[in-house]
Amino acid sequence: MDADARATGPSPRDGYTAEQVRAAERPLLEAGEPLMQRAALALADQVGRLIASARGSFHDTTTAGSPSARRETTPTGGGGATDAAPRPRVVVLAGSGDNGGDALFAGAHLAARGADVRIVAVGSHLHGGGAAAAHAAGATDLDPDDAEAFDRVVASADVLIDGILGIGAAASPALRGTAREVVARVRGVLGPDWVARVARGTRHPLVVAVDLPSGISPDDGSVPDPTVLPADVTVTMGAVKAGLLLGPAVEVAGRVVLVDLGLGPALAGVQPVVTSGWRHELP
Repeated sequence: MDADARATGPSPRDGYTAEQVRAAERPLLEAGEPLMQRAALALADQVGRLIASARGSFHDTTTAGSPSARRETTPTGGGGATDAAPRPRVVVLAGSGDNGGDALFAGAHLAARGADVRIVAVGSHLHGGGAAAAHAAGATDLDPDDAEAFDRVVASADVLIDGILGIGAAASPALRGTAREVVARVRGVLGPDWVARVARGTRHPLVVAVDLPSGISPDDGSVPDPTVLPADVTVTMGAVKAGLLLGPAVEVAGRVVLVDLGLGPALAGVQPVVTSGWRHELP
């Protein structure tokens, strides 16, 4: 793809390294562009569409920002998102960084639309703004040490949002500590058959990864530890990370949805390291 075409938005067939994406984001962040808010809204919309497709009872996210949509999907008096169906349940696995922030702000949007959102903190802390927004919208915390409650909520969830690690973990992507323990427990609760049916559209709950499945390398697609949550959908922000197009990570990324954050101009002169399945060496 030529530079003029790429300037309008990166192609979903082009994969960039974590450093290339960070460099493209930097001037926008310095200019005060609300990249996290854009990413979170797009993530919430994708999760909403999955829930609507699976349940046939959640709102149409294309009108989620309208007052009428908010009235139709916000529960009253502790009731469900609709009178006929229980509230959809979303479990947010949130790490300490911006990836966790994206997931938490998306959780805030989903809670405001009527979902029962539970937050599992798997890092040293939660993103302050994201956690405050999610809690203000009605999300509640889920303690992984309360094994009975944790297992019950995970098993009954409609969607698990993997917001544990992002491109900041490129140098050492394997999950560790609490994050690894929680992911291992989720896999155990849901079982090997659930793991094996990834990306077939028949799992319950579905997994949506924020930017990339936590535990994979964004640059070379390696999976140094098999303790990952295979995603049905990966919502990747700004540009596709090269690792999502390479094995073995491609097997756990599911369907990749690219969210345009306005990085096209910054990436116009940058050579992607993967293009249409072909890998390029960095200069």
